[in-house]
This record gives sequence, structure tokens and C-alpha cells, in this order.
Amino acid sequence: MFVSDCLSVNKEGHLTIGGCDAAELAREYGTPLYVYDEEQIRKNCRAYVKSIEDNYGGNGLAIFASKAFMCMEMCRICKEEKMGIDVASGGELYTAVKADFPMDRVVFHGNNKTKDELVLALESNVGRIVVDNIEELNMLNSLACEYKKTTKIMLRIKPGIDAHTHSFIRTGQIDSKFGFAIETGEAMAAVKLANNMTGVELCGVHCHIGSNIFDIDPFELAAKVMLGFINDAKKETGVQITELNLGGGFGIKYLSDDEPEEYGAYMNRVAKTVKDTCKGFGIPIPKIMIEPGRSVVGAEGITLYTVGSVKDIPGVRTYVSVDGGMVDNPRYALYGAAYEAMCANKADQPKSKTVTIAGKCCESGDLIQEHTDIQESESGDILAVLSTGAYNYSMASNYNRIPRPAAVMVKDSVPRVIIKRESYDDLIKNDV
Repeated sequence: MFVSDCLSVNKEGHLTIGGCDAAELAREYGTPLYVYDEEQIRKNCRAYVKSIEDNYGGNGLAIFASKAFMCMEMCRICKEEKMGIDVASGGELYTAVKADFPMDRVVFHGNNKTKDELVLALESNVGRIVVDNIEELNMLNSLACEYKKTTKIMLRIKPGIDAHTHSFIRTGQIDSKFGFAIETGEAMAAVKLANNMTGVELCGVHCHIGSNIFDIDPFELAAKVMLGFINDAKKETGVQITELNLGGGFGIKYLSDDEPEEYGAYMNRVAKTVKDTCKGFGIPIPKIMIEPGRSVVGAEGITLYTVGSVKDIPGVRTYVSVDGGMVDNPRYALYGAAYEAMCANKADQPKSKTVTIAGKCCESGDLIQEHTDIQESESGDILAVLSTGAYNYSMASNYNRIPRPAAVMVKDSVPRVIIKRESYDDLIKNDV
């Protein structure tokens, strides 16, 4: 059983993704190599867009959290599938601009946006800017007045929800660098301040409680808290907030025994909570936005490596070293992220060996997985790490001056390069 429907094993016993032989992809395009299945990505996009139509009568927007995997091709896919795009930096925004993505469907996040980034957002006519703090609110208002514009904003709110996930990726509780807290009164103070500004138009509020969450309950609770805040803001300030962005964080299968809820179950239960809560408060249902990222691309991507050395330390462990590592997948080094791996050219064989997969960086902590089962492997084998479509390319680095890998998208069993492999010349092009 695979973590994604886009994976299979062909008659040669090789792993396939989107109908393409992974070992052949490694041979043709080299390794390390990111590979994505376009058909499944589009299917996921359509499911989220349909959920907005089914649950809210189309009064909403499904927005791809581009930090999961941002490139011009993903912008084009989201544009065609009628998704919005969430950007969290000037670079992500610039990518969307260059891909000719509709700016009215762009939401700009970030807890410390620079003046240059806000200017780019204003010049690009970004649809929504999610304001994180008072300093940013004041700067944005000043810039908007200078540019003779009124820009639509949302306030990022901390609903105080513990999402039961890793502490590094919990973002909704009061002790977070993101957003305005409700408990301290700063969220309501931000509503009042924004309402008296001429350069901004407060249209909505936003929350995000964490990432890779398997429980639906925290999402329902967050919706109740946020709608309660909207109701309180109306009563206390007279401001009618018409948009509610509930963020993302939907879990995916990293391991075969992971059991995330179907995305439809998330949408249906939260939609019922939204409707029931609004009815209880006697307020109109706001325009609902959601921000799936990992769940759009995570399980739809794999990374391919070539095995170099196999080092068996009797009674200790076996190291299988590959030609990548923390430079193209830092998530295990950062917070022990779990992955499944296999020899792509031996996918029909049993996983009979427990190994530690090591990278090539000059760091003892450069590991992809420890004590994981794979097929008996040897130098030259192609190792596949599954569910690496989210936050791998995005978080890749050039540590040890290692060029970042290429990315290939597969559609109808035909691969194409969507991100070129970096060269050594790319590494030194900005040196002076």
C-alpha cells in the first residue's frame, strides 16, 4: 500500500509515479530529482474548489499555500484550476507576478513584511494583505496613502488553539510570533485602529492553527472562536467583517499507516460549524477562505537519489548514503519528520534491511531517516523517498555549495522539467 494513488510498481519491478518509471527518470534527468504528478495535484485542487462550491455556494476561495512548493508552473496550475495563491514573501509574490497569476486571488502573508515587500504588493494590486502586527498596519497605511490607494486587508488572529502537532509548526496559540491575540485585547484594538485608517479597508480576519493536523476538532473550534470574534467586533466597534480565512494545515499520509481524514470530511464538518455558529450569533455567513498547501502537493511528489556507499557497522547500524540529503530535504534534521523510502529499482522486493539514510553534507546530523526499512541496497541503486512534494524544494539550500536539484512534472505518463538543475556557475554568479 502506497502513501499516494499516483505511485505503483510496473512489470519490471520498478516504482512508478504518474505512470513513469522512477528509475528511468533518474537515468534521464539525474539525481537528486524531485518528481511530481500533475494529474493528482490538479485533482486535489479541484476537490478543494468544489468543496467551496458545495459547502458555501461558491462564496469563498480555496487558496494554495505556495510556501509548500512555489514555482511558476504551480502558479499556472493554480490559475487554471481557479485556486488562489497565498504568498509569504516578496520572492513568492514576484514569482506569481511573473507567472501572470491573477492578483485579485493573491493573499500576502508574513509576520515581518519589509517596506519593499509591501510596496511590491501595492504596485501589484494584491487582493488581500494579511496584517500581522501594529507596526505593519501603520506602515502599510502610510504607504497606501502615499500611493493613493486603499488596499484590502485581513488581520491575522491567534485563536488560542492547540493543534496537537509539533511545537515548531503550531501557530494558533497565544505564544506565537504570528498575529494578534484575542485574550490580550490586541486583536480588537487592531480592528479599531484599522477602521479609522484611510489607506486600508478591513475586510476579513485570518487564522492558522498549525500544520499536518489529523484531527478535525481543532478546525471546528477555531471556526467558532473566529466567528465569535467577528460577532464581538461588530457589537463593540460596528465593523462588519465579511471574510474569514481559516488557514490550512490539513494532514497527509507520510507513512502507510497514517490515517488523515478525507479532505471532504474536513470541509463538511467545518462548514456545518460555520453555518450553525453564524445562525446562533445572528450574523451573515462570511466569505470563507481556506489555504491548503501540503495536502495539495505533499504526497504527490517524491525525491530520487542515487546510492553511493553502504556502510555496515556491526551491532550498531547500516548507513546508506545518497547524493543529496539535508540540502534538498531538511525536515528530518529540523524536526524528525517521518518518511517512507524504498529502492525504486527494486520496488517489488521485500523491505528486508533496516538502515539509516545519510546525506552527503559534512554534518553528522545530515540524515533523511533513521532505522527505516528498505530493500537490500547497493551502490548505484535508485532510492526514492516518498511524500516529499511539500516543503522539500521550498526549504532546499546550497549548504556545502551543493546545487539544488531539478524538478520534473509528470502528466499523462510524459515527464517535463519545470525547474532546472542548478549548476556550479549558478552557485558563484552573485559572488564578487
